[in-house]
Amino acid sequence: MRVNFTVNGRQQEADDVWEGESLLYVLRERLGLPGSKNACEQGECGSCTVRLDGVPVCSCLVAAGQVEGRDVVTVEGLAEFAKQRDEHGHGGACGTGGGCGSKGVSLDAAKQWQAHGPGSELRSRAADSQTGEGAPLSTIQQAFIDAGAVQCGFCTPGLLVQADALLEENPSPSDQDIREALSGNLCRCTGYEKILDAVRLAAARQGEAV
Repeated sequence: MRVNFTVNGRQQEADDVWEGESLLYVLRERLGLPGSKNACEQGECGSCTVRLDGVPVCSCLVAAGQVEGRDVVTVEGLAEFAKQRDEHGHGGACGTGGGCGSKGVSLDAAKQWQAHGPGSELRSRAADSQTGEGAPLSTIQQAFIDAGAVQCGFCTPGLLVQADALLEENPSPSDQDIREALSGNLCRCTGYEKILDAVRLAAARQGEAV
């Protein structure tokens, strides 16, 4: 079957997708977006977390056919997504869509996000929303670096996507809020404390920016 959906602000088309194929496989193997990691394939580790219509999901558990006509943001497009959200005020395009609540951005709001217009691929020095190459880092991405929360990096993409969604919904999370939000993301390197530090740092920086 053929699946048409939006990934990081760009319309994408995947052909010859079989019924049991996951969104994770399509992203990595068909669209060349390896940021979402393939680890447990059971929705237990969170390494493949992406945002589907604004909601963080484990892409290994989402059938590719389920994303027809929908909007996906991967870690490669996270910085541009955050930028667009900041330009619309807190909650991004949520403000135009009547609020997001606990489900992140609404479907209509997510579809309003377009990372780059036609012809952007010709601007060689421009940031690439597809791969993330050349794009300034988002607040949460920079915080992970500054707090030393990145080691092997395998779990980092999922943690970034999940943490970004948390800070969108709750700009001033408590430690318990952070732990609960990231409870589905496993890390075997950091002991989690640096990850918590990174989310705290990002929250503080966002608060200062406001």
